[in-house]
Amino acid sequence: MEKRRYKPCLPSLVMGNVRSLANKMDELTAVAKSQKEYRECSLMCFTETWLHQDIPDNNVSISGFQTVRADRDCTESGKRKGGGLAVLVNNRWCSPDHISIKERICCPDIELFAVGPRPYYLPREFSHAIIVTVYIPPSANPTSACDVIHSAIARLQTKHPSAFIAISGDFNHVTMATTLPTFTQYVSCPTREERTLDLLYANAKDAYSCSPLPPLGRSDHNLVHLNPCYVPLVKSQPATMRTVRRWSEETYETLQGCFGVTDWQALCEPHGEDIDGLTECITDYISFCVDSTVPARTVHCYPNNKPWVTKDIKVILNSKKRAFRAGNREEVRTIQGELKMKIREAKERYRRKLERKLQQNNMREVWSGMRTITGFRTNNHRGVEGSMDRANELNLFFNRFDTTGPAHPPPDSSAVCLGQPSPTPPSSPTPPSHTSTPSCLTPPPPPPHTSSPRGQTDCSLHHEDYTPPPRVITSTMCFTADHVRRQLMRLHSNKAAGPDGVSPRVLKACAPQLCGVLQHVFNMSLSLQRVPLLWKTSCLVPVPKTSRPSGSKDYRPVALTSHIMKTLERLVLEQLRPMVKPLLDPLQFAYQPRLGVEDAIIYLLNRVYAHLDKPASTVRVMFFDFSSAFNTIRPALLGDKLTAMQVDAPLVSWIVDYLTGRPQYVRLQRCVSDRVVSNTGAPQGTVLSPFLFTLYTTDFSYCTETCHLQKFSDDSAIVGCISKGDEDEYRAVVDNFVTWCEQNHLQLNVAKTKELAVDLRRTKTPVTPVSIQGVSVDIVEDYKYLGVHIDNKLDWVKNTNALYRKGQSRLYFLRRLRSFNICRTMLRIFYESVVASAILYAVVCWGSRLRVADANRLNKLIRKASDVVGMECDSLMVVSERRMLSKLRTILDNVSHPLHHVLVRHKSTFSGRLIPPRCTTERHRKSFLPVAIKLYNSSL
Repeated sequence: MEKRRYKPCLPSLVMGNVRSLANKMDELTAVAKSQKEYRECSLMCFTETWLHQDIPDNNVSISGFQTVRADRDCTESGKRKGGGLAVLVNNRWCSPDHISIKERICCPDIELFAVGPRPYYLPREFSHAIIVTVYIPPSANPTSACDVIHSAIARLQTKHPSAFIAISGDFNHVTMATTLPTFTQYVSCPTREERTLDLLYANAKDAYSCSPLPPLGRSDHNLVHLNPCYVPLVKSQPATMRTVRRWSEETYETLQGCFGVTDWQALCEPHGEDIDGLTECITDYISFCVDSTVPARTVHCYPNNKPWVTKDIKVILNSKKRAFRAGNREEVRTIQGELKMKIREAKERYRRKLERKLQQNNMREVWSGMRTITGFRTNNHRGVEGSMDRANELNLFFNRFDTTGPAHPPPDSSAVCLGQPSPTPPSSPTPPSHTSTPSCLTPPPPPPHTSSPRGQTDCSLHHEDYTPPPRVITSTMCFTADHVRRQLMRLHSNKAAGPDGVSPRVLKACAPQLCGVLQHVFNMSLSLQRVPLLWKTSCLVPVPKTSRPSGSKDYRPVALTSHIMKTLERLVLEQLRPMVKPLLDPLQFAYQPRLGVEDAIIYLLNRVYAHLDKPASTVRVMFFDFSSAFNTIRPALLGDKLTAMQVDAPLVSWIVDYLTGRPQYVRLQRCVSDRVVSNTGAPQGTVLSPFLFTLYTTDFSYCTETCHLQKFSDDSAIVGCISKGDEDEYRAVVDNFVTWCEQNHLQLNVAKTKELAVDLRRTKTPVTPVSIQGVSVDIVEDYKYLGVHIDNKLDWVKNTNALYRKGQSRLYFLRRLRSFNICRTMLRIFYESVVASAILYAVVCWGSRLRVADANRLNKLIRKASDVVGMECDSLMVVSERRMLSKLRTILDNVSHPLHHVLVRHKSTFSGRLIPPRCTTERHRKSFLPVAIKLYNSSL
């Protein structure tokens, strides 16, 4: 870095408000010669230069720097003096002949000057470097100034989608956090007294560190030095070697023929009822056939290469480098022209390839190509690096909820593979041998309680560790080969293989040949009421929750499990769901057909709006948060609950074994934990875990006219409708729920549990916090529930701001896709799936209650997207009314929906129309139910 101090990855900047630059040039010249921060900086960006046409460039230039200025136009700005912008470019960072002016705007609300230097060095992930200098006067309109900046940046990003853009200047009272949500602000020190008025925004994360500098002359603004700390992708994500297989029609046919002539009976008979040995034998045989028939090759993967950067383009790049080193400038210019033409042709070929995929209705390839072009949701996760001790530490931390016994002994260290994309799992302990007579699990004695009816609770559940008695019952559940084949055909071919190494591509392509032997193993597993140890093994990949994780708690364990086991879980789920459907909690909105996030929010808001119509009424909502809810399931306790639900005893025993003794290990970027621990519970990433958790929590339900508990998987909320300050029922339900969680070993995270108090009266009563486990729950002004921001005023301002920020960031991807000259059909598909899905998320819940100003902000985003797409997109109101009407008809058709009986009561038996509910306030009148009923009646 010392040798390349004049060629940093990103430009180093000195910026600030100088208030008259001409009379400070002597001091600036002196510091540029004597102080390292000025001498080695790439750019100096100054605002309020007070320069005019009578001051020549020579009077505001210093040695070694090229001055580019934008003086204030008094006619356009409406002001007679002051203002003006200037950018001084270091000649050792960029040649003076390679500086262009991209944008220049001068109006009463803002002065903007965009410069496009072409530096000697720039990371490959950035095609251009664009420096924007801004001055916003104190008297400016913030909204107008933000709109001007957003429009200018949008034009620059559309023209140069991969450019590095930095926006510096004196923003005064204006912030760009909501206007440019994808940009990061880096100035953290005061620039004028105790306030930070001079800011720097950049579209690269972790790009700069700032330090204050003394002001120039008698200026009242301090200068700021922005030192680059960005690490290029080629260094932060080094090239990796991957082993890929060349799949073709011939390899598929060869593999299918190999499995078709296999004598599976000869493989299965020697193992008898040893299901673990049989599973390992079949898995090894499948892997052997794949290795023998499908050719593989090792490839280098570079993080900063695009698919249209072909081998021919790389050859031309190397030729250009050789000509440059030889000093042949004419040849460099000739090669540069050829390179530009080749890149244009490569992009055009890639575009035509995507359009052909669209015509062939190959949407998977189309989406993959569009994500590559836009960079939307690309897998930039580098993986967590660490030593073996770090991997073992994370493995034990993820297993902290298990209390079944000590961990397995560490296997031989030679089994650990470094730098492999799919490491072989460490060896696990050999399961105990089985006798010739299989044993079956008899159902445990039924608990002394049954499922609690609505409006009542039973918190007397408490069970010790469960020891299953000898098995004497055989399973009545049986799968056919056709059932297995259908589930195998539904697998996603591009998913990563689990710890057993069997790819879903193989299972899907060879489903007719493998369904018979897998049917035999599946039925044996249910008959023996045991799950093979290999299928229960999980490979945990830690994914950081934050940009700078500080401890083990900042990592989320993503589990990779066997796809064969996932197929069996789907088959079991098909049999289990009808058995327990009548006993499910009616207010559990997750994993139910035709129920989802919108239904949960609509039901909550309908209760809230209806109650707030009454005088002297308030609402308190407690949003609970669990710590690793799925992992805290106790298998024995779940088995007792399933038995009480009249589930078949063999299936209960199978589920208990499925949740017990699950080996797991952690995989980091370059090492795998050499210690396998045995976990108990339902790991995330499996098929059965979410549904088993709903069964685990279904015995606590509560719903009365004034209080109810609603759930969406592990997101639980207690809504208390309080009249005249009577909170006894609400507090009692909260206390009972906390007690029930303790007795069922569900660990509440009190620090993340929040309460929302809605009191719209003019004279508000102070709210007394609720105490959980001796800790007072925080009362917040807004809470993000299932992705929707609900505040204590129910005006949806916070939710609109969040959707606006997300929509702004998604528009960037749409513009980047447009720069590739993609056809309108693909642009429309991308808009509907990426941009509109963000702007109109859960619009049926809040669309009719939106303020005019907030609706105009979102409609403005939609109009901008329409300009990019090239066709008119439906406005917010049109989409909201269409979806509300569709949702109302869905509720009417779904008998199990919690609001179905409410609509039935409002339906006229004579005309079939719906009678709107009585609403005394405007907020209730504009909520979902009254507006949707009005739309429904007008459509008849």
